Amino acid sequence: MISSRKQQPAFEPIERLDASAERLAFVLEPNGDPTEAGGILNPAATRDPGGELVLYPRCVADGNISRVGMIRMPEPASTTGMERLGFALEPQAPYELRPHPGYGCEDPRVTYVPVLKAYVMAYTAFGPDGPRIAIAISEDARRWERLGLVRFAGSANVVGDDKDAAFFPEPVLSPKGRRSLAFYHRPMLHLSSVDGRAAIPMIERMPFEDRESIRIAYVPLGAVLKDRANLCSVSESVQVLCPDAQWGSIKIGAGTPPVRVALDGVEGWLAVFHGVDAIGGKRGRPTLRYSAGIVIHDLERPDRILYRSPAPILSPQARHERRGIVDNVVFPSGIDPRPDLGERTYDVYYGMGDWAIGAARLRINGS
Repeated sequence: MISSRKQQPAFEPIERLDASAERLAFVLEPNGDPTEAGGILNPAATRDPGGELVLYPRCVADGNISRVGMIRMPEPASTTGMERLGFALEPQAPYELRPHPGYGCEDPRVTYVPVLKAYVMAYTAFGPDGPRIAIAISEDARRWERLGLVRFAGSANVVGDDKDAAFFPEPVLSPKGRRSLAFYHRPMLHLSSVDGRAAIPMIERMPFEDRESIRIAYVPLGAVLKDRANLCSVSESVQVLCPDAQWGSIKIGAGTPPVRVALDGVEGWLAVFHGVDAIGGKRGRPTLRYSAGIVIHDLERPDRILYRSPAPILSPQARHERRGIVDNVVFPSGIDPRPDLGERTYDVYYGMGDWAIGAARLRINGS
């Protein structure tokens, strides 16, 4: 049993949450193709119009050139019958390309948004200006149309390096009371984007609220219903979750898109996020550890946090998690509700060591 801290006194939080995460016998590694030479990792997950599960991993070629793949999964959390379908996105747009190595389309998250009758992919476009959030849209979960880079003009958000975007599936209210579509994002500190390990001592001297945190951006629904291109025009952005001393003390960021959940008569949005801590390294040099935990947001006002894991539900333990391109990484990015296995049961897909893909079964108990 896990206990939670109270987050905001203005409403009733969820005091306790009985949650468990069990690793599944699923590991997807590079298949020898040059487009996966640097790893296959951090997949989005969704069900297509026919109900079949599709994963969208980041596929990394030599030179750290990233594409968004597509994998058909007839058996969830199993490699049985799995089929690679090519790429949803390859670096083509000017904001995804640059002349020196390290560019492309990274770390997608896919959400089906019923009010749009479409799938929305938020991903990191790594181009001439560095990492930026970009959006693509699809009606069949196969053919994707780019909408462009997200614009934060007028939102009071500092424009710069930004990652970990994932959309909520339903309209919500913004802090200003506007009916909006919303998505997570994580503005980056310049010092950590240059050299994350070297930045650790400086970050540890910063207040928690000034470290890299999870924000929610809001796009007015009316404008999007008139023109889907307006998905890229943010009107508000607010910090909702920041690092703390218990875990995720260096930085935190979104993981999976949120899914609707009901617990003890309270409805909200459940997501699995990642948190990063400094741990001892070789010759006393600190290194980073990525773990995963649970957050639950208020259904109508997701800037209000009902629950936050006081400890990770998954930390690096398995071989592929502890040793990889980057060691000690559990990076959640895709979630597949499994009502066939029980109420509040979810398969969570995650990156292992920035090299491979794993899966865990998350169960949330309650009434």
